[in-house]
Amino acid sequence: MIKVTVMYPYAEGARFDHVYYRERHMPMVKARLGSACAYYTVEKGMAGREPGSPPAFVAMCAFICDSAEGYLAASQEHRAEIRGDIANYTDIAPVVQISEVVVERSDC
Repeated sequence: MIKVTVMYPYAEGARFDHVYYRERHMPMVKARLGSACAYYTVEKGMAGREPGSPPAFVAMCAFICDSAEGYLAASQEHRAEIRGDIANYTDIAPVVQISEVVVERSDC
């Protein structure tokens, strides 16, 4: 199992429409990924480590998928549409990381 994390670094004055991202962009991406994506998460940055400090990332999402190959094949097919929609919700360049999930749920 892999996790594709897309992170939007906080920048003073940057634009990010959380409602559009949550309600339009992410469902569209999930629909385009189809069965290559088991599920996704969306996070909204609240604060940094120090009280009152801005978050490191204004928003993040993660796609949980069976394999990197499956994700990459599905996302490549719709790459132009997915990337073209970014301007509708932000002017921040996303940072992407693909990770192997070694513990999915710890039940602490």
